[in-house]
Amino acid sequence: MQQNEHLELGRLNILRVDRYSPHGLHLHALDERDVLLPKAYETPDMAVDSLVEVFLYTDSEDRLVATTQKPLAKLDEFALMEVVDVAPFGAFLNWGLLKDLLVPNMFQKTPFKVGEKRFVKVVYDEQTHRLVGTEKVASNFDNRPKGLTPQKKVKIIILAKTPLGYKCMVEDRYEGLIYHQEIFEKIEIGQEKVAYVKTVRKDGNIDLTLRASGAKKKDNDSDQVLEILKQNGGKMPYNYKSDADLIKDVFSLSKKAFKSSLTKLQNDNLIEVKDTGIYLKG
Repeated sequence: MQQNEHLELGRLNILRVDRYSPHGLHLHALDERDVLLPKAYETPDMAVDSLVEVFLYTDSEDRLVATTQKPLAKLDEFALMEVVDVAPFGAFLNWGLLKDLLVPNMFQKTPFKVGEKRFVKVVYDEQTHRLVGTEKVASNFDNRPKGLTPQKKVKIIILAKTPLGYKCMVEDRYEGLIYHQEIFEKIEIGQEKVAYVKTVRKDGNIDLTLRASGAKKKDNDSDQVLEILKQNGGKMPYNYKSDADLIKDVFSLSKKAFKSSLTKLQNDNLIEVKDTGIYLKG
């Protein structure tokens, strides 16, 4: 481990144990600035001059303090956090540390409620010199996507539900949207998934789909139907005439994709489709 040059708020720091005190350990960066690691976090191996990895944030009196606990998200990172309290000036979220993370009202898109989970970014508030959470991350996105051509596989994180669909963060840099009509599976805020680019719009936003297109999509859909059929003992009470909503719930497919999968699996001699359902061959 290499000792930090300076103390870094909101980051993991490697610091040297300088001395003991009744309140805990005093830890130093190379520039000799120190921070207190409260006694509750001391362990027997933390000897003087040893190096310790800690996270730095501010306590209830806005003093810089160290902890060996790891937050759900560090500075400039995102995480799904549970709302544990609401006050007139903002809401408090559990981010894995003793002191909860404040999301001021001005950084909330809609009012927070205790018990719900929100996807927020940890940022540094210039006015209060504290770490806070924010839902308003649009200004952080790069609106000039590079190398994102149609059908390119990308990593996404589900940010929020909107009237049009689900807003996503794409490759940790860009903003994307999956329209409701493109969704045939259960998705949740904060979930990481693989998606495919449909279109890159002029404003830099990206339209996404959760399913590949063309022959690859058909193969994936067929494999999915076959796997679910195997998991259910090789027979299920569905066929070409089954209700579209039921198909969506059971197979996470549109009815069109489901019917196409049945035809492919029959042509491959893997299943038999009857009025009473679908049956695995062999």
